[in-house]
Amino acid sequence: MPVLGSASEDNDPLEGMNRAIYSFNESVDGAIMKPIAKGYKAVMPNFAVKGVNNFYNNIGDVITVINDLLQLKIEHAAHDSGRVLLNSTIGILGFIDVHSMYGGERRIEDFGQTLGHYGIGHGAYLVLPFLGPSSLRDGTGLATDTILFDPIGYVNDVRTRNQIRFVQLVDKRAELLHVSDILGSASLDPYAFQRDAYMQYRKALVNDESTSEINYEDSADSSFEPYIEETLTNKALDENQKEKIVLVN
Repeated sequence: MPVLGSASEDNDPLEGMNRAIYSFNESVDGAIMKPIAKGYKAVMPNFAVKGVNNFYNNIGDVITVINDLLQLKIEHAAHDSGRVLLNSTIGILGFIDVHSMYGGERRIEDFGQTLGHYGIGHGAYLVLPFLGPSSLRDGTGLATDTILFDPIGYVNDVRTRNQIRFVQLVDKRAELLHVSDILGSASLDPYAFQRDAYMQYRKALVNDESTSEINYEDSADSSFEPYIEETLTNKALDENQKEKIVLVN
C-alpha cells in the first residue's frame, strides 16, 4: 500500500515561496471563500447543490474525454463519451448524473495526466494562488485544459463566462467544507500533509492506479491526534472524500 512520506520534500525546492502562497490562500479562504460556501449551502436546497455539482462534473467529463483520446485510451474515451452524452441529454445538461445512478464509473483525466502518461515528470511542487496544490507539469496541464479543452472557455460573453467560473469556485469550495476541517487538524504541518497527499494522488492518477490504496494517515509529519487518526481510516472516509483532501487549501 502506498504511503505518504518525506520523499516529497525532494520535489519542493520552492518551499519558502510555496508556504507563503499557502498562507495567502488560507487567509483568502477563511475571509472570503469559506463564508461564501457556507452561505451557499445554507440557502440552497440540497438537491440544487447536488445538481450544480453534477453540472460542473459533466463539464469536467468533457475534458476527460479529450485527454482519453490524447492518451490513445480508446476504450476509456468511448466509456466517458457515453457518460457525457447520457448526462447531457437525459440528465439535462448534466444536472442529473444518470450515468452514476445506473452504476457508471466517473473517471478523471486531465492534460497534466496526459503529459505524465508520455513520461514527463511532475517537476517541482507548486502552490498556485487561489488554486492550491499543483506542480510544474500539472500547472501547465491546468492552463492547457482551461484555455483549450474546457467548454466554459468557449462562452463568448465575458460577464457570463466569469459568472459561471465564480459559481464553479463556490461549488468546489462548498464540496470541500467538511474535508478542510479534517486537513486543518490532521497534522502539525498541514502544508506538508497536503503536499505529500497531492503528490501521491497525482502519481496514482497518472498510473491509472486506485487512489483508495493511498494511506493518508502517514504524512511527512505523522504526529496525528487520536481522533484524526481514526477519522482518516477507511472506516470514516470513502474514496471520494480522501481524494478531495489534496484539493483543500
